Amino acid sequence: MITKNQSAQVLLAFGAGILFAIGLIVSQMVNPAKVLNFLDIAGAWDPTLAFVMGGAILVTMPAFRFVLKRPHPLFGSKFYLPTRSDIDARLVAGAVLFGIGWGITGLCPGPAITALASGLLPVVGFLLAMTGGVLVHKWLVERP
Repeated sequence: MITKNQSAQVLLAFGAGILFAIGLIVSQMVNPAKVLNFLDIAGAWDPTLAFVMGGAILVTMPAFRFVLKRPHPLFGSKFYLPTRSDIDARLVAGAVLFGIGWGITGLCPGPAITALASGLLPVVGFLLAMTGGVLVHKWLVERP
């Protein structure tokens, strides 16, 4: 049975996801050409996505400080925050793979899931490849 608290959590998460998707669409983060031009600092560089990132940081930093002063989330028993702060080979390798994938395709997971509504074949291919990569990682790294 779903409790009232769980229903509120699901509705808030859904609302946050919709707001995030709208932000990705409005900022054109779902447009691989726009992202690739942002990443091409030696060529046809388009700095407009820096304003998107800057705006996100300006909103997030004070919001985190305000929210984390609370003893727990509004509809949860505790905050789930990262506990590790070390930089190891797995973190660096993951960041490198993420960056290479982003640089090649102009997509990362959030915008790709949002862009899936476009039905474009490259987006579908990216998501299938990403899902395959997750499954291979689970098979290679997380098996008993």
